[in-house]
Amino acid sequence: MTATFERLQNVFREVFDNGNMVISEDMTAGDVEDWDSLRHMDLISSVEHEFNVKFTMKDILGLKNVGEFLDTLERKLRHG
Repeated sequence: MTATFERLQNVFREVFDNGNMVISEDMTAGDVEDWDSLRHMDLISSVEHEFNVKFTMKDILGLKNVGEFLDTLERKLRHG
């Protein structure tokens, strides 16, 4: 588990108010009871704040699961 993955998991735990939440790369919004469109935007905003990155609408619309979210995040961290 990378440091980025661990930090991302902590953001998920805060946003979903679940200190025991364990994310996996294949997890989707359908796997989390409270993950609706509003919570999704809260998650995006919290990740942007935590990692000091900005996601484009194209980035956001392309995310199908946590693994793709992590890949996009790590690419932004490498390339700005």
